[in-house]
Order: sequence, then C-alpha cells, then structure tokens
Amino acid sequence: MTTYTVGLRILTRTKALTIEAEDALLAALKIKLENPEALITYVRKSNRRGDRRHPHEALQNKEVTQPTSRLQPMCMERAPE
Repeated sequence: MTTYTVGLRILTRTKALTIEAEDALLAALKIKLENPEALITYVRKSNRRGDRRHPHEALQNKEVTQPTSRLQPMCMERAPE
C-alpha cells in the first residue's frame, strides 16, 4: 500500500493526516468516515523527505520552547519637554 497525506478542515482548524491506502480516493474516504464533519482539502502521496524537513502538526514534537530574546521592549512614553 501507498502512504497518503490528507488535508482537511474541521470548522476553523486545519489538519493533515497520514494514512495508508490503495489509492488517493480510498485515503480520502477513510478519513471522511472517521471525521464526517470535515472538509477534505487535498490528498497527495506522502513525501518522506519533505515531510521530515517540514512535518505537519501530527508529526511534530508537542514540546514547544519559548524563544529567548536579548532585546528589551521599547518604551512608548513621550520624552519630557
């Protein structure tokens, strides 16, 4: 079987799911059965190299680190006259 990536939208959220299927239509139908309220936006063959470089939400590590910045916030006060 081939691996497909199916993009879908549920209300205002978008998702990309990876599924194994015989063809693209079956992949879309399998996702639609699991999520009947979803709107299928695209179906494509999974690109292992590209998906590793730019993983969609389901493949990303859930830990999010806050970037550290050395810059101080600018003060918006007016200078004394």
